[in-house]
Amino acid sequence: MAQRRMLSKQITETDIFMDMPLSAQALYLHLIMNADDDGFIGNARTILRMVGASNDDLKLLIAKQFILYFDDGITVVKDWRIHNYIQKDRYHRTMYKEHLEELEVNDNGAYIKGKPMYTDCIQDVSKMDTQVRLGKVRLGKDSNIYSSSNDEPHIDLKTFKEIISYLNEKAGTKYRASGSKTQRLIKARFNDGFNDEDFKKVIDIKVAEWSGTDMAKYLRPETLFGTKFESYLNQEVKKNKTNKGGDSYGGLEF
Repeated sequence: MAQRRMLSKQITETDIFMDMPLSAQALYLHLIMNADDDGFIGNARTILRMVGASNDDLKLLIAKQFILYFDDGITVVKDWRIHNYIQKDRYHRTMYKEHLEELEVNDNGAYIKGKPMYTDCIQDVSKMDTQVRLGKVRLGKDSNIYSSSNDEPHIDLKTFKEIISYLNEKAGTKYRASGSKTQRLIKARFNDGFNDEDFKKVIDIKVAEWSGTDMAKYLRPETLFGTKFESYLNQEVKKNKTNKGGDSYGGLEF
C-alpha cells in the first residue's frame, strides 16, 4: 500500500475533534497511520493497546463518527478521502471489498453507510482539485483501481419479496423488500453465487439461534445478508442462549 499518510485540518482542528481527550485524538491519528489505501483498519483494538489508549477512546471515536464500525470489528476512517489522495500507480485496493461496497461518499467527501459508492477519488493527484470529485464509476470487482461497470446481477422484485417475506414470517419483523439497501445486499450475495434457498437457510439458522435473546435485534437484512453470510450458511443450527451481558459490537462491549 502507499505509505504516505496525510491529515486534513478540516477535521483535526474542528471543535468537535479538539474537545475530545488527547488519548482519543492520538488514537485517531494512529488509526489513520495504520489504515490501508481505502481507510480500513482490521486491527483497531491492537492499535488501541499499542498506543496506550482505552476502549472508551475507541467508543468515543465511533460515537462521534470519526470512525465507522462494522459488526465484525472492521473499522474505517469516515473522512479518509478528505485526509488522503492516493496516486493511481501507488493505490492498492482494500482487502475488505464487501465492506467498501456498503459505503458511499457524500458531497463533502466523507464515507457514509448506504448505497454502493461511486467515486473518482483514486486518480492522478497532479490532475485533482482540492475537493473530492464524484463521478459515475463504480468500484471494479476484479481490479485494484476504480473502473466503470454495469455487471450487477438482475433479480426481479418477486425474488426480493420472497426472501424478505420469509424473513418477516420467521423473525416476526416487518422489513420492506423495496428498500434499496436490502436489495443491494441480496444482489451482492446472488453475485457471489448464492441462491434463494441459501437465504432461507441462513434465516432459519439465525432465527433458531437468536430468537428470544438480545441478539434478536440483529435479525435484519443488514446483518443476515452482509459480509458474514457464508459463515452463517455453513454453521450448524444452535439453540439460543440469553445474553446476560451488555450490548456489544463484534466484541466491543458498550
